[in-house]
Amino acid sequence: MSTIRGARERARIEVTAAIKDEARKQLAEEGAQKLSLRAVARELGMVSSALYRYFPSRDDLLTALIVDAFDAIGAAAEQAVAEQTAREVPPAERWVAVSCAVREWALAHPHEYALIYGSPVPGYIAPMDTVGPAARVGLVLIDIVRGAYRAGDLTLPPLVEGLRADAERMAADFAEGVPPESVAALVAAWAQLFGLISFELFGQFNRVVEEREALFRQTAGELARSVGLRDAGKA
Repeated sequence: MSTIRGARERARIEVTAAIKDEARKQLAEEGAQKLSLRAVARELGMVSSALYRYFPSRDDLLTALIVDAFDAIGAAAEQAVAEQTAREVPPAERWVAVSCAVREWALAHPHEYALIYGSPVPGYIAPMDTVGPAARVGLVLIDIVRGAYRAGDLTLPPLVEGLRADAERMAADFAEGVPPESVAALVAAWAQLFGLISFELFGQFNRVVEEREALFRQTAGELARSVGLRDAGKA
């Protein structure tokens, strides 16, 4: 019985992977708004009712693709920081390396990046299942700043009093051990990093910026300094 169950589980994993691969192909060709379970089933030679046993609705399939994308970009960030930590480079350089790893993943997977950071899919509401994966990149950046603070190597950025209550709440919610001044700067830096990537990926830099990697590295270093990390150098 265990052998049969194992074979069934392997088959289910393989079919699930094939469904998601075909769905990613549709994302690249048609966009998330036109993702269709029937079209996926047709391309795989499956009847729709069989595919529904794996993904009961289009939204379930979208959620699986979103979680996979967030996990993949998060893994890229985590690998980058692990490599830089092993080399014992300063926190600012770790920040730049993580930022560049995120950009490189986005450029290599533009349609998956667009799914998670592009325009919302009409009618789709992301479930709580996406929250943890979506936080992975942010948690890596937060941990870099937290480590610098604990080591006494963080310069607190200025914080206007009107933002202090919000910054203290954010620190308590998702950045314990990081001073509110740096948490507010972190949120702004996170938005700017992904804004810069989106500008490049979605064509806003066309005929404007030619040396985009150089611009990104410089900006990532400036953002490292903005959150209080010292001596932002080249990754």
